[in-house]
Amino acid sequence: MKTYFIGDLVKKRRKELGLTQEQLCEGICEPLTISRLENGKQTPSMNTLRVILQRLGMPEHKYYALTSQHESQIADLQTEIISSNTLKDRKRGLQALSELEEIADPDDHLLQQFILRSKALLGKEEDGKIVPYPLEEELEILFQAIRLTAPKFDIDAIYEGLYSMDEVKVINQIACVYSDLKQRKKAVDIYDQLLQYIEKHFQNILQSGGLLPLVSYNYARELDLVGRYEEAIEIAETGWKACVQYEQYHTLPSTVALIAECCHFLGKDEKSKDYYKQAYYLSKAIDRNDCLHTVVKEVKEYFGDEFSF
Repeated sequence: MKTYFIGDLVKKRRKELGLTQEQLCEGICEPLTISRLENGKQTPSMNTLRVILQRLGMPEHKYYALTSQHESQIADLQTEIISSNTLKDRKRGLQALSELEEIADPDDHLLQQFILRSKALLGKEEDGKIVPYPLEEELEILFQAIRLTAPKFDIDAIYEGLYSMDEVKVINQIACVYSDLKQRKKAVDIYDQLLQYIEKHFQNILQSGGLLPLVSYNYARELDLVGRYEEAIEIAETGWKACVQYEQYHTLPSTVALIAECCHFLGKDEKSKDYYKQAYYLSKAIDRNDCLHTVVKEVKEYFGDEFSF
């Protein structure tokens, strides 16, 4: 689909949602940019257009926008940083992040948000070693990141906002930090709001398939930790279905293992053993050695030598 159709579609979708141009662009660009886009007079940068479409719940993978060499360089560095974080190669990630900071426009809130979110994930170099930020400092970085593009962000009223998938990822990270700080009630509330937002707002965006399993797993894990096992199983099953539906399998072994643990705590050991078997072979199938180690450890702890794979 060519870019000159995008403005008409953006305008139509914005009006369907009852949004003003000011509400749609808050934190990411000027209302004039939206006006020019809708009138076919200007196409914003790739990053800005992507977030506008995400905020509207539109599948941006269907649209095409020309990119400059500068934007391509930025995209390559972002891919490098994401890959480094996935592979837990923090040194490589921080090198790419340093290069990105050098070429990033200080006024590009979307890119600055990505930089802050990546810092929180990768940590920092200290005395020749790469160490994580203290949790309180990490939380401060993430709140700074989300408020770059959502200046009115309220952690207790997430449903009142309008977010892109990248913004949802920042909020998910915030919930993870609250969990690490042992503020379980706060983390549970954030995950609950996030899951509702994703299911309602991103239902037509294929790429959101990666968010739904992730947030579902994190939410279920938190419910497990506070002893709400039946609720944890229900949420984990939502994540399981999303993994299969969207072919996003990274969190599937952990999700199944979590259901197994909850079944054990509910006194349903036969079901628990069956789920642990599934989690074990899923972990082997997709080379999730971290989950495999967890499954073996939990099985030994809960069932001793009476159960084997």
